[in-house]
Amino acid sequence: MDNLEIKGQRLVALSMLGCLVFNYPILELFNRPGTILGIPVLYAFIFVAWGLLIALMALVVETKSRSGR
Repeated sequence: MDNLEIKGQRLVALSMLGCLVFNYPILELFNRPGTILGIPVLYAFIFVAWGLLIALMALVVETKSRSGR
């Protein structure tokens, strides 16, 4: 497999993970009263999960091939 195909598969997997994380059952787990540093728990979860997905996608896109090509 070439590097572009592997990156594409990883990006698709991360997109599917994003769909799972931002779907109803998972969001309902964080829809609780309370705050984290003054931010409601649900909003804090969405912000952190979104940031992590963006960071992981940037890591996948910017990572160079290990095969030396």
